[in-house]
Amino acid sequence: MSDKALDKFLRKVPDVQVLANATVSTATLLLTNHHLIVATPHTPSSSQDGSSHQPKPKTREVYIAYPMIAQCTFRPTPPSSGLSSTIRLRCRDFLFVTFNFVDDRQARDVFETIKCQTCKLGSIEKLYAFTYDAPPIEKAVGGWELYDAKAEWKRQGISDKGIDRGWRISKINLDYAFSPTYPALLVVPSSISDNTLNYAGRYRSRVRIPTLTYLHPVNNCSITRSSQPMAGLRGNRSIQDEKLVSACFSASAQIDDGEPSSQTISRASPASSQADLGLPTDSELSETERLEDEMISASNIEIVSDKPHIYGAQQHNLIVDARPTVNALAMQAVGLGSENMDHYKFATKAYLGIENIHVMRDSLAKVIEAVKDSDISRLPPNQELLVKSGWLKHITGLLDGAALIARQVGIQHSHVLIHCSDGWDRTSQLSALSQLMLDPYYRTIEGFIVLIEKDWLAFGHMFQHRSGFLNSEKWFSTQNDALAGSAIQPGGNGEGRGDAIENALLSAKRFFNKSNASQDTVTDSDGELLSVDESPKAKRRSGTKDTLADKEATKPKETSPVFHQFLDCTYQLLHQYPTRFEFNERFLRRLLYHLYSCQYGTFLYNNEKSRLDARVQQRTASAWGYFLAQRAGFTNKDYDGGEIDDHVKGKERLLFPKLDKVRWWPELFNRKDQDMNGPVNTVTERYLGDREDSMGVGGGVLTGVETADRVVPAGSIRHTPPNGTQGKLASLREGISGLGIVKSMGGGGSKSPANSKQPLEVEMQ
Repeated sequence: MSDKALDKFLRKVPDVQVLANATVSTATLLLTNHHLIVATPHTPSSSQDGSSHQPKPKTREVYIAYPMIAQCTFRPTPPSSGLSSTIRLRCRDFLFVTFNFVDDRQARDVFETIKCQTCKLGSIEKLYAFTYDAPPIEKAVGGWELYDAKAEWKRQGISDKGIDRGWRISKINLDYAFSPTYPALLVVPSSISDNTLNYAGRYRSRVRIPTLTYLHPVNNCSITRSSQPMAGLRGNRSIQDEKLVSACFSASAQIDDGEPSSQTISRASPASSQADLGLPTDSELSETERLEDEMISASNIEIVSDKPHIYGAQQHNLIVDARPTVNALAMQAVGLGSENMDHYKFATKAYLGIENIHVMRDSLAKVIEAVKDSDISRLPPNQELLVKSGWLKHITGLLDGAALIARQVGIQHSHVLIHCSDGWDRTSQLSALSQLMLDPYYRTIEGFIVLIEKDWLAFGHMFQHRSGFLNSEKWFSTQNDALAGSAIQPGGNGEGRGDAIENALLSAKRFFNKSNASQDTVTDSDGELLSVDESPKAKRRSGTKDTLADKEATKPKETSPVFHQFLDCTYQLLHQYPTRFEFNERFLRRLLYHLYSCQYGTFLYNNEKSRLDARVQQRTASAWGYFLAQRAGFTNKDYDGGEIDDHVKGKERLLFPKLDKVRWWPELFNRKDQDMNGPVNTVTERYLGDREDSMGVGGGVLTGVETADRVVPAGSIRHTPPNGTQGKLASLREGISGLGIVKSMGGGGSKSPANSKQPLEVEMQ
């Protein structure tokens, strides 16, 4: 490295001891504006020509982008102690690394520099993406041009030149004035005018109206998505919203009194054959019903319907509320809620019981606690903590819900509307996963990119808020404890030095600063819990306004591994169907890496409008250029992309998850498969045996979701919530009744460092 290049470094610290991947090495730390570089001496093997000439030593460099740092702990030592001061990093790609410094002042300077470059930037535009110059091979690919909304709708049979298959492309949001978090082009039923959309938008949270995201190419059945309705305690309704949802459910077929016409039935895919799909025939229904009864406790899905549900019927239109029933009902207290099915009698409702962003964030934190010693120990992760995390339970629940949607569309020939709270977290997960199960195109590399662009980026998943690109000072800490400076030793209990003291101090802090969350917090429409002082109403009362830095700053309570979970679910399908995906496991892993690296502009900001305003396409490079330029390294060598044939096993259009085969993704956590999964996945078995959500919701109906060796059909609708839920709903209704407000409650819900001097090795871009 030239002296001119060294001029760019903010800090250069030689002779730092590095612990990573259970190995110890000595390295030089180079701190630049955007990366922490770990430079390790590396001597190539001796010449093979018999000469005495020794090859020149080289330097192996590992780049750690500052936004990749999820936690940084500094442990200083007194100068007279003779012990090392340490900095320990946890990165978002689950790299754990510890740096030991002889000089405490050096260590402190490095810590402050990392902290300043990571979480004191103040603006997204100071991230690496805005200075990164992509190599010519990436620029030649044209990553920004890969997704064209009109081209994708045309692929689905819808053009902007007229009315196709009962749908049209509305330009009501072309300037994003109608719904700032929605894409510019919205596909809506051709029978619905823009004027009706204007009125319907007033009834949906953040004006995120029901709009098309997928149209099945064979049976014309649709997947639409939206946010929650603003039903409130008074049971508010919107005739325009009801008309819009009804039109979505009948856009592609003539429907009379809720029954499909012969035209709809005649368009049935060959996949509708029960025998071909392994579904039970009429003579086998009694046995299937018995199997269904055995599996009722295996799902959080709760079906709400006033109509008999007959197995084999061709149309069972479904409104999917991703939330637990109690959570959806509780949102009525803040003017939101879920559909009153008395006004949507053309459909059935399913509550999936998928937890909110806070539960998912805490779940991943427990996984991190279990695997955190990978820098200092070769011992397997703490299995007890892995079990307690509930991570696999959440992954299974997402796959279960997405399979329900895919089955309704692909087999039951029905329409589905999906929403959660604001329709950008759980809704994006379920919508994208169900399309991945339905459409082989999305299992190709280009198709998967289009799926992410459409259902995540265009439909406004809040990547900036959920990922925390600007980091937070709360994730940087200084530990002045009695054990500071002592050598870190691996232990079977998975505890690093000072963790017990740290936990005790945190517990004491929580005790002296505890508050009653139910009294001191208010609920935002997307399920966030904001302190009263942080709520929008409180800020308006105090007259304070958010600055640009405040709006872009990371709020730790808004971060959550939503997109991570989607990739994990995709990994499960890839592992279970290794010949059905064009991309490989490494593609998914690098995709998660570049979500957090902030090297590309693809995932910056929260929605399409914000990216357009920031001109990211003109000012940054696209992540898709990187993946397509190195396509060979991300291609699945076992991929069989032959002709789709629903009568040939392994070539069917549809695929469904095998829920009892859900497993840990060991490569992502930088662990061996044996360490994470073992010979028997006891974690999965434990949670599949007792899948209850944190509110006690369980015992719903598993509606036609395939398991390893059998398929359970829809049926046996349970009108009464399980005992645990029934009590909570009754208490909630009683509490709401005490407010003296007239209301309609219809539609409610009735998982020792090696001494060898090996260099730190991490796969880099």
